[in-house]
Amino acid sequence: MGQLVPIGVAAKELGVHPDTLRRWEVEGRIEAPERTAGGRRRYDLAKLHHLAPRTSISARSTIAYARVSSNGQKDDLVRQVALLESFCATNGWAYEVISDVGSGLNYHKRGLKALVSRICSGEVGRLVLSHKDRLLRFGSELVFSLCEHFGVEVIIINASEDSTFEEDLANDVIEIVTVFSARLYGSRSDENKQVMERLQEVAKELSP
Repeated sequence: MGQLVPIGVAAKELGVHPDTLRRWEVEGRIEAPERTAGGRRRYDLAKLHHLAPRTSISARSTIAYARVSSNGQKDDLVRQVALLESFCATNGWAYEVISDVGSGLNYHKRGLKALVSRICSGEVGRLVLSHKDRLLRFGSELVFSLCEHFGVEVIIINASEDSTFEEDLANDVIEIVTVFSARLYGSRSDENKQVMERLQEVAKELSP
């Protein structure tokens, strides 16, 4: 029998979240761990070695990702980047910042595509975000699943700052209106422009 360690130590060694080890246990991907008298899991690192990524998290890149929806929010982008840089530097990580200006509904942003490509190539060990929705408005869980699969640690600095349902709804409406207004404004239809301007006004009124 190899070294027995707590779930947190085993998860860190593999570069995954502790919940991932629990799920692998339920799925039968790993053997059920030993248990202490108090019922706490103890993992045999020797039996988990084959699940470890080819390189440790510390040997791979730390990527900090920032995004805003429009050019009018460039100041917010600067603040996001400053927060990410300060957080990474405080933790002593060598890091790179990838930033995008575009809707959270747009899956084709250059920075996002580069980020996903690098995650899938196995060169990213840690992804740092200021908020979950900076990655995508919808579908961020898909990227997080990729991170889990490739052993990427995800850190959300302000994960505890949960928004209310009303705030989420208002933000979603604003994102949708922004996307469609950009498309309709190019049609040269004065009627379309008037409709989208009114929708934007309503969206702003909904915003807390």
